[in-house]
Amino acid sequence: MNSLFLISSAIIIFAIAYVTYGAWLSKQWGVDPSRETPAHTMNDGVDYVPASAPVLLGHHFASIAGAGPIVGPIVAAIFGWIPVMLWIIIGGIFFGGVQDYGSLFASIRHDGKSIGQIIEVNIGKTGKRLFAIFAWLTLLLVVAAFVNIVANTFVSVPQAATASTLFILLAVFFGFAVYRRGVPLAIGSIIGVALLFACIWAGMKFPLVLSKNTWIILLLGYIFVASVTPVWILLQPRDYLNSYLLYAMIAGAVLGLLMYRPEIQLAAFSGFNVGGKYMFPMLFVTVACGAISGFHSLVGSGTSSKQIDKESDAKLIGYGGMLVECVLAVIALITAAYIGGDKLKELLSNGGPINVFSDGVGTFMTRIGIPLEVGKPFTALAISAFALTSLDTATRLARFIFQEFFEDKTKEKQSILVTNRYLSTAITVGLGGLLAVVGWQKVWPLFGSANQLLAALALLALGAWLANVGRNYKMIILPMIFMFIVTLTALVQLIIANIKTNNFILVLFGVLLFVLALVLIKQSYKVLSGSERKGMKA
Repeated sequence: MNSLFLISSAIIIFAIAYVTYGAWLSKQWGVDPSRETPAHTMNDGVDYVPASAPVLLGHHFASIAGAGPIVGPIVAAIFGWIPVMLWIIIGGIFFGGVQDYGSLFASIRHDGKSIGQIIEVNIGKTGKRLFAIFAWLTLLLVVAAFVNIVANTFVSVPQAATASTLFILLAVFFGFAVYRRGVPLAIGSIIGVALLFACIWAGMKFPLVLSKNTWIILLLGYIFVASVTPVWILLQPRDYLNSYLLYAMIAGAVLGLLMYRPEIQLAAFSGFNVGGKYMFPMLFVTVACGAISGFHSLVGSGTSSKQIDKESDAKLIGYGGMLVECVLAVIALITAAYIGGDKLKELLSNGGPINVFSDGVGTFMTRIGIPLEVGKPFTALAISAFALTSLDTATRLARFIFQEFFEDKTKEKQSILVTNRYLSTAITVGLGGLLAVVGWQKVWPLFGSANQLLAALALLALGAWLANVGRNYKMIILPMIFMFIVTLTALVQLIIANIKTNNFILVLFGVLLFVLALVLIKQSYKVLSGSERKGMKA
């Protein structure tokens, strides 16, 4: 099998799906481009700020496309390239795309509130509180993990540290120029992208060398600031500019593949049981962001929904953003599949999946005139930039969820934990930092299942809302049921495995997640079955 067929067929299939299935979803859900969005009705200059579609797509895509769609397919390739490829395509179109688009749109219709608030309105307050606790704890794991990942990257690739620091300063300059000085977006983008690549050049020439602990402290300080500052001055412009890195990386990889056209060396199918790991459910948990990810629903309903200029932009941001990420996942699969064998094992042992991806994309780029010694570091720089993006987005989302948990609409005066974003951010960053320093690895094995359980819960919330407003929700049912089966099965396997090793902390986490899912399923069943629908307005 030639890799050219894989990448070209995937791009064609995703393009057709966007035009057809994406348009059908818009019609079924009643997307109205003339209806005012929360970015306009609730504009506060901090979190609720309207953004043009290209800028918001850059922010959203940069936030969801961290290391997940790269690591997941490469790790899952142990089962063979065919099952991974099929799940990326089917999952992206009918599972992940639906969840991302639906979560974003549902949040728009709920004043930009999170999935937890949507659950409260459509299922009940208890469900919202349970979901908020689970989502916040999961985001703490994300903060802890990505602080470590970014710090390790900056230590091993100090060029990325310099470039990333300069990116932040460039973003502030870009945001001020576009939003406060009226510089046209097109002109600002041209200058910004040129300076972006100048930052990369500066990073390669002047690497910033610091210890890991120093970077952890600096990163925790950065994400605190990034979480409380207005989105227009840092979050929007930085993610928008960084998205060009990923676009350039994807374009370079695709063009390189068109010229290189390597044959697939990896086995098409390795078996249902590989090294004690069963394809079901591990394939669907491991690929994660490459097909569907609960973290995406938190991004869509946490930050992106507050910046949507028109409801019609939601299709591009939610559904389109997911399908582009699926293309990235296919490229990641090819970087593992075209070598296979001993070289794949060597690259994995000397740097993990990121090393496999960087080496593969760098090799492909040699066919379009970019030397490997330039293409490979550039790819690693792009990945580190997006890991940092996911980190500060996760922090802001955790702050939103923390504040929403303590919000009581029956009281005129809210708790300081709700009204003071600095305090709620400090608590989130402090606990996330503590996990980053001591023992976050102990609960990390549960993150894959927790992330996909978030996806199932997001689909559940979306289905309940659509049922309450009288819209078609049949496209939600099968993905929701399947993801619950996948995650609950994976949790049972993890619980049993950790009982055998006497790791009762992981056992407790697994049981809590399992019970949480069952409670929310029970509460939502009455809504979806029609016995307790609220007959709300869309």
